[in-house]
Amino acid sequence: MRTSKRIKSAAFSGLVVTAICGLGFAILAGPAFAFDGSSTPNTALLAPGDGLRGPGGATDGGEKARALTALEYAADQGHLAAQWKVGRMYAVGDGVPQSDQRAFDYFSQIANTHPDEPPGTAQARIVANAFVALGHYYLKGIPNSQVVPDAARAREMFAYAASFFGDADAQYQLGRLYLDGAPSDPHQAARWFQLAATKGDCRAEAVLGDMLFQGQKVPRQAARGLMWLTLSRDCAGTEESWIKSLYDSAFHRASDDERAMALVYLESLLRERRE
Repeated sequence: MRTSKRIKSAAFSGLVVTAICGLGFAILAGPAFAFDGSSTPNTALLAPGDGLRGPGGATDGGEKARALTALEYAADQGHLAAQWKVGRMYAVGDGVPQSDQRAFDYFSQIANTHPDEPPGTAQARIVANAFVALGHYYLKGIPNSQVVPDAARAREMFAYAASFFGDADAQYQLGRLYLDGAPSDPHQAARWFQLAATKGDCRAEAVLGDMLFQGQKVPRQAARGLMWLTLSRDCAGTEESWIKSLYDSAFHRASDDERAMALVYLESLLRERRE
């Protein structure tokens, strides 16, 4: 009886891997770092997509359809990676008709069934991402559905992923809510931006740096702000041109002493990260 269960389990796992590979992805396993809520390295820098990588070959339409069917079956059976993959497919319309409601349902399954996934695991990356995705849906709502804009609910989603999993994206999103919400709480916003920036989130580095440089509702620390803006400029992608604009503005406004001190701070931080 036990042997039979093992065989069924192995067959089911093989089905899942085959399905994901057939859609252009393969499961990866590897060690991750835990996060204690303050400054310890964590898995927030690794998106769930890091656990799914594309292979070298392509599949024809029939193979892709069979893979999709198997993947949806695996997701319906509660396979975490499959649920996340199918949810992402519906969110962006990748191989399936785009449907925010279907994506929301899959991400909700993940959040409802795996909220206590141990931080620092590959599975935790997926769960944290699902909470962040739900937060975005609650922010804007889903037309013609029961999911209406609910900033308080969105904050709960971001806060859970930010606190329990130490997810940098969630910490940045939570910081934005505290900064842009009504009423605004810049000090709480800066706290969450600081946590995300410490993990290398370019957006958090930029916003935190701008707040500190300008003294925007927080005590002004121009040199330290310029340091964070410099870091964000160096890691920002082409789609984040606003970050370079913030850096350029601050750099041209900074005094020679502030620029020199920012360099000292930057060298010290980089040395700490290397150690």
